[in-house]
Amino acid sequence: MNLKLRNPLVVFDLETTGTNVTKDRIIEISMVKADVSGERTIKTYRVNPEMHIPSASSKVHGIYDQDIKDKPTFKQIAKEVAAFMKGCDIGGYNVLRFDLPVITEEFLRAGIDFDFSQRKIVDAQKIFFMMEPRTLSAALKFYCGRELEDAHSAEADTIATLDVIDAQVKHYEGVTIKDKNGAEYEPVKNDMNALHDLTAKNLVDFAGRMVLNNEGDAIFNFGKYKGKSVVDTLKKDPHYYDWIINNDFALDTKNKLTQLRLKSQFA
Repeated sequence: MNLKLRNPLVVFDLETTGTNVTKDRIIEISMVKADVSGERTIKTYRVNPEMHIPSASSKVHGIYDQDIKDKPTFKQIAKEVAAFMKGCDIGGYNVLRFDLPVITEEFLRAGIDFDFSQRKIVDAQKIFFMMEPRTLSAALKFYCGRELEDAHSAEADTIATLDVIDAQVKHYEGVTIKDKNGAEYEPVKNDMNALHDLTAKNLVDFAGRMVLNNEGDAIFNFGKYKGKSVVDTLKKDPHYYDWIINNDFALDTKNKLTQLRLKSQFA
């Protein structure tokens, strides 16, 4: 592999009942772990979501209710999934906007506080969209010179994503682009810290309701307080915290907001 790893890297992909982070459930998860030597281990699970899979979703990934009715629930495999990811950095394709928020919700529902903030995260889509805005299939064709067989299979997409990340660091070695001020810089470096900073540096919660500004302070990224300091807002309008906690926001968003609130109270 071209990737220089300090820790094993787990790239994962989910197939779900739909696209609602808080309400939809995992029906398939595939993970490929690359250790520091490049050796790969693959684990794939079909999961009973304990809800009906809409036909529109089944038409995309080819998984129907009868295919998973006898499979374990995510709660039953959660500890095994967490153990496979333990001590590993995390990668995926569009993983920040969808897969990580969804699996975080599933872990929390299963009573497992799996802290992704302690890991380096690389999102192949962010690198790809910055350098070559297209789809995973096009990314695999562009970087690796092959077609994506069995697209929308979690295992095929997972393996393809690892190969794309691996090829990206080689393809963009020494390549510079201009920032918003016109200064040239090299965004893609063969280093997990740099890749994490490139794709996930300003992350607070996986739903993107809060982000870090240029000063490293958490700000709201939605609603009437968009762009405002989370800590300052909660001090000025404490009812805003209650409104978020009592409404349909992701559990991860609520947990991160609570952590920021407690931190400000004891600062």
